[in-house]
Amino acid sequence: MSELAFPTSWTPRGAWNGILPNGQFGTAGLAGVTAAARDGLGIASIIIADGGEAALAQAVMARFGLDLPSSPVALCSATHALIWSGPGQWLLVGEDRGRFADDLQALSGFAAVADQSDGRAVLRLSGARIRDALAKGCMIDLHPAAFPAGSAALTSISHIGAQLWRTRDGPDGAAFEIMVARSMAGSFWAWFSASAAEFGCSVTTGRG
Repeated sequence: MSELAFPTSWTPRGAWNGILPNGQFGTAGLAGVTAAARDGLGIASIIIADGGEAALAQAVMARFGLDLPSSPVALCSATHALIWSGPGQWLLVGEDRGRFADDLQALSGFAAVADQSDGRAVLRLSGARIRDALAKGCMIDLHPAAFPAGSAALTSISHIGAQLWRTRDGPDGAAFEIMVARSMAGSFWAWFSASAAEFGCSVTTGRG
């Protein structure tokens, strides 16, 4: 009887690996939309019990130099972001996943902290026509007057649950970070790529 072969090691794969193309697609010319994979982030959910917010806020300020958001906003530093996710709930995003375990350990005594790094997929979407592309499926108003920089929301995009926040504008216009469950990354991209094609879309995956 032949023996079953199992790999002795596993190679980590980014959430968008095998999903995103690398380059430009859709209408030729200057791309109106830019999509960049945000692989390698540290991501965690933070939930507090009643009465624990003050102590958590103090720990967050000491660790990250950020206030704890009390409304639907995203507060960002050069290394971390804290995104309001509902009453008593936040999302912590770290640029350096290698040091993220230390961040979570520092907060574990103040809240229920769960590492979500491998379960989420994040894109940075920007460009002069990004709002037009997102408007085809996003359930909220992304006009600058209604959704200024720093705003955050839990919503549905083309019937896919998503968390999004608007970051500082880039050289090509407004910029958003969009997070979906990793299991829904392919479905989200199928919708978004079809929505963005008419404007021309430039994609950065991190691959050469």
